[in-house]
Amino acid sequence: MTADLWLPIPPDEIEGLPEGLNPLFWDGGPTGEQEFPGDPADCVFYVVPYMKRQPVKVRPLPRMRNVRVVQTLTAGVDDVTARLADLPPGVQLCNARGVHEASTAELALTLTLASLRGIPKFVRAQEQGHWQSEFHPALADKNVLIVGYGAIGSAIEDRLAPFEVARVARVARSARTTARGPVHPLTELPALLPEADVVILSTPLTESTRGLVNAGFLARMRNGALLVNVARGAVVDTKALLAELESGRLTAALDVTDPEPLPRAHPLWQAPGVLISPHVGGPTSAFLPRAKRLLVDQLGRFVNREPLRNVILTTGATDEE
Repeated sequence: MTADLWLPIPPDEIEGLPEGLNPLFWDGGPTGEQEFPGDPADCVFYVVPYMKRQPVKVRPLPRMRNVRVVQTLTAGVDDVTARLADLPPGVQLCNARGVHEASTAELALTLTLASLRGIPKFVRAQEQGHWQSEFHPALADKNVLIVGYGAIGSAIEDRLAPFEVARVARVARSARTTARGPVHPLTELPALLPEADVVILSTPLTESTRGLVNAGFLARMRNGALLVNVARGAVVDTKALLAELESGRLTAALDVTDPEPLPRAHPLWQAPGVLISPHVGGPTSAFLPRAKRLLVDQLGRFVNREPLRNVILTTGATDEE
């Protein structure tokens, strides 16, 4: 058996790949039906194709009987965790922490500012050659709540710093203290939501966060508050959000939706007070150089039998959920 490495980036475009593995290029192809570059049973390190649908990403998994590492190029790993049963025990699943923070945090601020300052309406007016000045709220002096305070949540706060917000509250799965202040546990959300003018979601999709933003969550948000989602669409109950948008009580800026892609006739497209971008938090010019650095580092560690970074879980481990 050869020790194959499957990469969604052509190997000759990545400087510094370590010796000891046989690198093969596979990204699923334009339709997702691209032939495998080798026998999946020979693959020991699988880098999951980026910007592909879930069926493409997991297609080779049932045949990867000797894989030791599955490395995603996304921060979220829910596409793979849904198919853990296809993997043998002892496989390390790693995410792309360190790759998407800059781009995703940048988009979170873009969506927040564009929504608050009425940019979508100005764009529509420009298309019609219509000049209409209006009053819009600023981000300055607002209370911001970040739900999901990992690497991306922290990067979002970094970018909020120059905007003179009144207060930033942080929420994660468990409480901890940071240099910027306390991180509250999810259990404290009900008390924090009524104080927030802007709620930014950057939490991973897990069983505990699926549907987290439900009717009760939204009802606790103050009148006129803005919900920004750069996490995963399924963190939000779409039906409950639609009800709040259609009432005019809340506004939203969404980079992710449920369902996704959002069907052409879905009512969310036409809901009042919503700005939608098509899941573009990660794919920018910042992605490729960071992704390559991550892969070179991880592969060097793998070849040299050093601990890998960003390990989310190991299949078959006793503490695995």
